[in-house]
Amino acid sequence: MGKAGKRKRKASAPSGSRGPMKSTMDVVKSNPFEVKVNKQKFNILGRKTKNDVGLPGVSRSKAIKKRTQTLLKEYKEKEKSNVFKDKRFGEYNTKISPEEKMIKRFTLERQQNFGKKNIYNLNEDEELTHYGQSLAEIEKLNDIIDSDSDTEERGTLSAELTAAHFGGGGGLLRKKVSSGQEVEEEEKPKSRKELIEELIAKSKQEKQERQTQRESALELTEKLDNDWKEIQTLIARKTPKSEKKDKEEKTKPDEYDMIVRELAFEMKAKPSDRMKTEEELAKEEQARLQKLEADRLRRMHGIDEQETKKKPKHISADDLADGFILDKDDRRLLSYKDGKINIENEEEEEEEGRNEDSNENEEESEEENNEHEEESEEESATEDEEDVDADNHSDLESDLESEEEATGNKEQKNQKSSEKKSQDMKEQDLKMEAARSELPYTFAVPESYEKFKSLLTGRTIEQQLIMLERIQKCNHPSLAMGNKAKLEKLFGFLLEYIGELATLDLPELKTIDKLVLPLYNLCQMFPETASDSIKFVLRDAAHDMEEIIEVKGRATFPGLDMLIYLKITALLFPTSDFWHPVVTPAFIYMSQLLTKCRITTLQDVVKGLFICCLFLEYVSLSRRFVPELINFLLGILHISLPKKQAQGYTVVHPFTPVGKNLELLLVCDKKDLESWQKQNLPLSIVTRLKEASRTEMNHIRLSCLAMCFDLIKKCAALYESLPSFHEIMHPVRILLTQHVPVSEYPEQMQEWYNSALRELENKVKHYTPLVCEKKKPVPLKQYTPKIVKVLEFGKKQGGSKKEQERKRLIQKHKREFKGAIREIRKDNQFLARMQLSEIMERDAARKRKVKELLSSLATQEGEWKAMKRKKRKN
Repeated sequence: MGKAGKRKRKASAPSGSRGPMKSTMDVVKSNPFEVKVNKQKFNILGRKTKNDVGLPGVSRSKAIKKRTQTLLKEYKEKEKSNVFKDKRFGEYNTKISPEEKMIKRFTLERQQNFGKKNIYNLNEDEELTHYGQSLAEIEKLNDIIDSDSDTEERGTLSAELTAAHFGGGGGLLRKKVSSGQEVEEEEKPKSRKELIEELIAKSKQEKQERQTQRESALELTEKLDNDWKEIQTLIARKTPKSEKKDKEEKTKPDEYDMIVRELAFEMKAKPSDRMKTEEELAKEEQARLQKLEADRLRRMHGIDEQETKKKPKHISADDLADGFILDKDDRRLLSYKDGKINIENEEEEEEEGRNEDSNENEEESEEENNEHEEESEEESATEDEEDVDADNHSDLESDLESEEEATGNKEQKNQKSSEKKSQDMKEQDLKMEAARSELPYTFAVPESYEKFKSLLTGRTIEQQLIMLERIQKCNHPSLAMGNKAKLEKLFGFLLEYIGELATLDLPELKTIDKLVLPLYNLCQMFPETASDSIKFVLRDAAHDMEEIIEVKGRATFPGLDMLIYLKITALLFPTSDFWHPVVTPAFIYMSQLLTKCRITTLQDVVKGLFICCLFLEYVSLSRRFVPELINFLLGILHISLPKKQAQGYTVVHPFTPVGKNLELLLVCDKKDLESWQKQNLPLSIVTRLKEASRTEMNHIRLSCLAMCFDLIKKCAALYESLPSFHEIMHPVRILLTQHVPVSEYPEQMQEWYNSALRELENKVKHYTPLVCEKKKPVPLKQYTPKIVKVLEFGKKQGGSKKEQERKRLIQKHKREFKGAIREIRKDNQFLARMQLSEIMERDAARKRKVKELLSSLATQEGEWKAMKRKKRKN
C-alpha cells in the first residue's frame, strides 16, 4: 500500500500548478490582512494613476491560467494537422437557450433527410423476392463451371446454364418442350440431381464438338501449307545480274563508315609504365655513373675485360649440379604452322645469340684468323715445294730444304709474336692514357672552396658543367643523410667562384653565363640556402658602401662581380612580388647606387646604365615607378651637353649643374662622329677603357648616349598608364627638345633620338576630371571626449515639441520592447516547465512499468523454483 500511495503522489505532482492558485484564494478568503494596496500620496493632473488593490500571487496565477488557455493549447497542437471543429448549431452562442438549440437542431436534421429516396432501406418486415419467389426459400446453387476446355469459346456460358442460374426460380420448375410440339399441360418439375446431370452431359458434348472442329482446322492448314510449297517453286523468279550489280553498288560503305570501322579495329591504347619518382631516378643515375667509373678505372689500370669474365669450370661426371641457377628462362612456346612445328623462331634466337657472341669475340678472332692464314700460306708453299722434290726424286735435297725452312719459319714466328706483343702494349698504353684523360664519373662534394677551385681550374667550360652535374647526381639528397648539407655548401662555393671569375683582368663572362644554369638548379633544390647566400652578399656590399661614405664622403660604383650578382638575383628569384626577402634588398641597394655614387669616369657611366637596364628588367612585370631611374637618365643627358646653365629642368644628386665632369659624354670630333656605328656595350668594356684610344673612347660615349635614348623610350612605354606621366617626363622632354644638339649627331643617333621623342609626345594625357564625391568621407575615429553642457541636473533638457514627442516615443518603444522581452522569457519558462512535467510523467510511467515487469518476473521465477523443488522431491 505504501508503494501505491507513493506512486499516486508522484503521478499527481505535475498537476500541482493549480494547487497554489487554490491555496492563495483560500488564504485571501481566510486572511484579508494580506491584501496589498498601493496608495497615492498626491493627486497630479494629467498623470495616470497606478493604484492597484490585489493579493500576493494572484497576478501570477492569472498569467499562468491565461498561458494554459492559449500558449499551452498552441504548443499541444503545434505538430498536428488534424483540427477538431465543433459544427453543432448554437454550441458557443450563449444568447440561445438549450431548448431552442435542441428544437433548431431537430428541424435541421429533418430538413436534411427530407426528399431522399428510401428504395435501398432494408426493413425487417418486407420480404425480398426474385421472379415472384422469396429468396429465403430458393436453395443456393454451388455449381462449378467447367474450366478444362482451352478453346476459343472459353469463358462463355450456354443458354441453359444462364437460364438455370440467372433465369429465376420459376424457370427451373417448368418443363422444356421442343419447338415442334405444343405444351398441353404442365409436368412435374425435375429434381436438382437430374438438372445437374443434364448440364454436365451438354457441356461434355459441346467440348467434344469444339475439339473436333479444332482438329479439322489443323488438318486443313497443314494441307494448305503443303500445297503452297509445291506452287512456290513455280512462282519464284531470279533477279538479273544488272539489278544485282545495282544493289551491290548501292550497298558500298561511305568514307565515314570506313573510317568508323578502321577506328573500331584500331589498336587500343596500352597502359604505359608509371612515372618514376625523383629518388628512383637519382638511384638509377648514381648506379650508371658508378658503373662507368668502374669501367674507366679498369681501363686506366690496363685490366682486360675478357680476363675479368668468368671462365667455364670443369664439371665432373659425378656432379649433381646442386648450385645450378637458371639466369634466363630459355623455354619456348610450342607453335605449329601448316601442321608442322614452327622452328624458325628458335633458329632466329640461336642466330642472335651467336651473333652477340661473335661480336664480343671479333677482336680475338681477327688476330687468330690472321695467324692461321699466314700458317696456311706457309704450309701451302711447303707442300708445293715437296711436290717438286718428289718429282725430282731427290730425298737428300728435300731434307736439307725442309730443315732450312723450319728454322726460317721459327724465326718469322718469333718476330711476329714480338711485334704483336709490342703493338698490344702500345694499344694498352694508349687506352690507359685515354682513360686517365677522361673525367671521372663519380665525384665527392668538396669540403672547402680551395678544393672546389682546384677541381674546376684548368678545365674547359663543358668539362666544368659535366663535373658539376655529376657532383649533384652522385650526391643527391635522397641517397644519403648528409648530402643535403654538402650540396648547400656547393651553392656558396659556386657563387664565390663566379664572383672570382668576374674580378679577373679579363673576366670570363661566357663561363659565368654557362655556370648560371647549375646555380639555378641548386637554387631550386635549396631555396632557403640560396636566399641566405645572396642576402649575405648584398648586406656586405651595402655595409662597405656605408663605410666608404663615412670615410670619404662619397661612394663609388661596385666592381663587376657585384653587378653580376645583381643580374643573377633577377634570374634566380621572382622580381614582380610586392615584397621579397632577396629582391627587395637588391632593389634598395641599386637605388642607393644611382643616388649616392658620383659620376667621375666613363666606367661609372657604363655601370650606371647597366643598373638602369637591371631596374627595367626588375619592374617589367610589376610596373613599379622608380624615380632614381628617371633622374639618372636626365643626368646622363645633362653631361652630354656643352657647359651652360640648366634651363627648364633641375639636376639631382649625384649630378651637379656646375662642376668638373659636366662634359663627360660630349663628343666634338667630327671624324669620330662620322665613323661611329651603333654597337652594344659589353660588361667587359669596363676593364678595357684604360687601354682604349681617343677614337674608341668617343665611340663608347656615343654608344652610351644611344643607350640612354633607348632607355628613355622603354620608360615612356612602361609608365604611360601613370596619372602623372607627363609631369614625371616633362624635364626629359624639355631637355630633348630644347638643349640636345641633334643636328651635330650622326644619322643613326638621330633615329634613336627621334624614336624616343616620338614615344614621349604620342602618349595621350590621362587626366581624370574632378568630380564631387557621392558620399561624405568617413572621418577618422577620434578618442577625444565629447563635452556637452548640462543646464539642469536630473531633468531632461528642453526642446521643441517634435523633439519631445520623438523622445517620448523612443522611451515608450524601449518600455514596450523590454516588456515584450520579459513576456517572451516568461513564456519560454512556462513551456520549459510544461516540457519538464511531460518528461517526468513519461519517466514515472516507464519506471512503474519496469517495476511491474520486474515484480512479475520475480514471481514467475519463484514459482518456477518452487516447481523445480517439488519435482526434485518427487
